[in-house]
Amino acid sequence: MRRLEQYFVNKAIDEEKLLKFGFMIKDGAYCYEKKICDGAFKVIIYLSENLQYSKVIDVLDNEEYVLADISDAGGDFVGRIKDEYEKILMDMVDSCTDPDVFKTKQAKEVIHYVKEKYEDELEFLWKKFPDNAIWRNKNNQKWYGILMKVSKRKLGMESDEISEIIDVRVHQESIAGLIDDQKIFAGYHMNKKHWITILLDGSIEIEKILAFVDDSYRLSCK
Repeated sequence: MRRLEQYFVNKAIDEEKLLKFGFMIKDGAYCYEKKICDGAFKVIIYLSENLQYSKVIDVLDNEEYVLADISDAGGDFVGRIKDEYEKILMDMVDSCTDPDVFKTKQAKEVIHYVKEKYEDELEFLWKKFPDNAIWRNKNNQKWYGILMKVSKRKLGMESDEISEIIDVRVHQESIAGLIDDQKIFAGYHMNKKHWITILLDGSIEIEKILAFVDDSYRLSCK
């Protein structure tokens, strides 16, 4: 049996997508079965609130095929089972989950707002930086928002606390009056003549942050 918690790190399971993928609801849990290796084995996935696991069953005797979850078990036959098993798990994760990297209340509110108003989803462009994501204007591909997790020290503050931030475009002439180096900073990793960085820690009211997002979107249209 394989515990699946590691497959869902920074992922949110979408129950509607589970059903579309082929899961069935049994006793309050989501269960999935699929045959592999020409029907000789089947993969079972079980997802509940408190437990997520998978296993491979030998159809002939209805016993668990434990070699599928032993890392150093080798050979062509075992390797084929492992490959098909892993592909099903990865397909399930890709098809049934959404990114859940950003945890602060304000980050989640901004993500929801952008999805509802502009119908844009976060794009995670960099495998080496899974805590960075962008929104782009679908009409011209220009970025208008970036969410990141960074150390406050990288923003010039005397703290190593990891914070969630948003970068947005602003009118160049207004930047100097906005930056206070406590809540709003010169654009982190962006052109500081056109972008600012805002802490998503509640120090600025969400309505003001959403107004910045709207302004940034309008500027991206130019």
